[in-house]
Amino acid sequence: MSYIDAKNLKKHYGNGDAEVQAVRGISFQIESGDFVAVMGESGSGKSTILSILGAMNSPTAGKYIVDEIDVYSLPQEKQADFRREFLGFVFQSFHLMSYLTIAENVMLPLTTIKISRREKLAMAEKALISVGLKDKMKRLPGEISGGEKERVAIARAIVNEPPILLADEPTGNLDTKTTAEVMGLLKKLNSEGMTIVMVTHNHECAGYARKTLVLSDGLLANEN
Repeated sequence: MSYIDAKNLKKHYGNGDAEVQAVRGISFQIESGDFVAVMGESGSGKSTILSILGAMNSPTAGKYIVDEIDVYSLPQEKQADFRREFLGFVFQSFHLMSYLTIAENVMLPLTTIKISRREKLAMAEKALISVGLKDKMKRLPGEISGGEKERVAIARAIVNEPPILLADEPTGNLDTKTTAEVMGLLKKLNSEGMTIVMVTHNHECAGYARKTLVLSDGLLANEN
């Protein structure tokens, strides 16, 4: 069995004439340590698929299996445990707390873990070292560049060392040079064994991935 197995996923919103079929039966498999780009026009189902993979949006039909865990058969509290154990999230908008230091922002996913603040700070420092920002730990988000904010967001996503990183247009707000730096960082994390699924509209960014899924009108149009 593949590490991630999506089986005939469907997601419909509304009822009757108002029903919208965002995802209409998509199946794919992802191996552990793979780097997959998900592409498609606006409305193709990319974000819906990513939210399903993030255990945040129950499919109308189909199965989502990770490491032999049938995710949506789990009760809600176990789904939360799954997200915490398996997933890191990176978004186009950095979602950093302006009044917290860089280190404190990175520590946020550790809030519910029963370890000391010193241990959490050490984990945040390790994550920031991996993205090249150890020297910015005590700064506020307003004191760093956009590219650095995205790297902080990545550090926050990997601070608890999840096996899977889900990224939604992670370079959408960045210039060409900074985009290349962030994509290089994602490539490095992937080379270290992290499984990455990234939604992007940028063909150059997709070129960093090992495999590309192209969606069209809620269906898988192409896989290469």
